[in-house]
Amino acid sequence: MMQTAEHLRFSAEDFLVWEENQAGKHEFVAGEVFAMTGASQDHVVVSGNIFVGLKHRLRGTPCRAYVVDMKLRIETADAFFYPDVMVSCHPGDLKNQRFIEHPSLVIEVLSDSTTDYDRGGKFVAYRQIPSLQEYLIVDIAARRVECFRRTEGNDWLLHEYVGEVDCELTSLNICLSMADIFEDIQ
Repeated sequence: MMQTAEHLRFSAEDFLVWEENQAGKHEFVAGEVFAMTGASQDHVVVSGNIFVGLKHRLRGTPCRAYVVDMKLRIETADAFFYPDVMVSCHPGDLKNQRFIEHPSLVIEVLSDSTTDYDRGGKFVAYRQIPSLQEYLIVDIAARRVECFRRTEGNDWLLHEYVGEVDCELTSLNICLSMADIFEDIQ
């Protein structure tokens, strides 16, 4: 879902100004800009299902779910990404209209073109976010959710959800059913 955009190089602030005037979305990593391409219908449906499930379960809490169009800034990685879904409970993020910096949960729905990056380089960058407690990778083809959970020792422990079980999100003290996540997917 990502390809290099004309080999443009920017500072983080210059990127933010430049992107405001672009028709499409772009991710930014260490001065390089990458154009985002469209997603498959199943990808959009699953991302939407997760967002709706989170939004309903987070009502009345200080946490807010974001889907697709909200940027995530990782200052230590000099990067801006567009996760499929993320949740922040940080009061500073509520005040920032341009991007989120303190998510507790980030979710990526895999596609053929992003699988390696979502599991590799992007996860390396996400692990630099001090507030991040869980990173979910959703595999539509396998009907599987991989939840990487930060431990007290700053290690990442994998919890795999398959079948009829609920996907437990301990960072938010909620669960999402696998049936809800994959609703309307053939």
